[in-house]
Amino acid sequence: MSYPSATRRSDHLPPAAARRRSFRWRWGGVLVAVVCVHWIAAQWFERHRDTFKPVDAQHAPVQVALLTPERVETRPQSAPQRPPVAAPVRKPKARPHPPQEHVLTALTPAQTPAPEAASAAASAAATPAQTSAANSASAAQSSDSNANTEKATPGVKFSVPPSGDLQYDTFYNGVRNQPGTIHWASDGQTYQMVVSIPLPFIGTFSYASHGRIDAFGLAPDQYIEKRGRRGEDVTIFNRATKQIAFTRTPATLALPDGAQDRFSMIMQLASLVRGDPDAYKPGVTRQFYVTDNDSGEVWPIETIGDEAVRLQQSFIDARHFMRLPRHEGDRRRIDVWLAPSLGWLPVRLVQTEPSGTQIELVWHGKLAAPEPEPVGEETAAPPDQSTTGENTGSPAAPSAAPAVIDPAAAPEKP
Repeated sequence: MSYPSATRRSDHLPPAAARRRSFRWRWGGVLVAVVCVHWIAAQWFERHRDTFKPVDAQHAPVQVALLTPERVETRPQSAPQRPPVAAPVRKPKARPHPPQEHVLTALTPAQTPAPEAASAAASAAATPAQTSAANSASAAQSSDSNANTEKATPGVKFSVPPSGDLQYDTFYNGVRNQPGTIHWASDGQTYQMVVSIPLPFIGTFSYASHGRIDAFGLAPDQYIEKRGRRGEDVTIFNRATKQIAFTRTPATLALPDGAQDRFSMIMQLASLVRGDPDAYKPGVTRQFYVTDNDSGEVWPIETIGDEAVRLQQSFIDARHFMRLPRHEGDRRRIDVWLAPSLGWLPVRLVQTEPSGTQIELVWHGKLAAPEPEPVGEETAAPPDQSTTGENTGSPAAPSAAPAVIDPAAAPEKP
């Protein structure tokens, strides 16, 4: 006996099996096509991956010179004529004058005795005519002595960039954010630098550095770093004890000559290149001892070459510098472009994190014109530092007050 249901089931089995076989072949073909497309894409990427790969140490120019921190060149300064002892000296009124290029200058102190005591003793017992003659002779002797003893100290050429506030377009992984700023000011003896970078969802990153200028260039006194809503991290350069201290860690480091923080290093490099641009050819590498907020190490900065940097509406010629890997496996990079038309101030900065995150600043324009230099006598580096190369705990009194970070422009100091 046969049942209708069994007959119907047997009639439908062959078409269902055919559909299953067709389904398998169809998806098998799709899988083969996908594998082929991925293989072709992998081959194409393997041949063209260098196009998308950023410049790294392997593609950097061959090193042709290694420059280590050394003294900067100092220039002699003519001694002013001394007035007669009896004549009262009136301080001239300050007059504004156009800004001049900062040049580091140092004097070698004279080893001759001061003529004031001899002139005063002679004038007490001499006639007015004899007193006048003695004062003239003393002034001439002092001028000749200074001319013989004040000699230029050889060293690398160094010229501090002009003061000014600069505005930058900021990018986070290629996405434009709010503008950032760099405030730079120097009177030839002291300097002040404040960098402000706003980042989305994180807050503003601010970096402040201030200090003096000594026989090795910029000499930071304090470096303040504040990232977003986190507290401040302060690095203190104690030149009396030759130690570097941190608020983030109780550890201390020895303070070598020419030591920089992360951002004073950029202006130290700009001052050296500004002093002698021809010395920084492609492949030339200069070493800087740089401290962070909890450590310090040597940064090798290599000259890559002259490039055209794209701005918002134009291009500007600049010289590209790149920090080489500090150790094996170091994937963090810092690239700096200095523009000669801006007094060798930075026109572009790019920091690449090990994760691939990039923070970029591109010059947008000046917010304020360079500030005029303070009126007064020419500034000079402390003589004891320029002649002995040692830093003392009591720096020479500058002609202008030491730079103090404006609380409105930078985070407050602890």
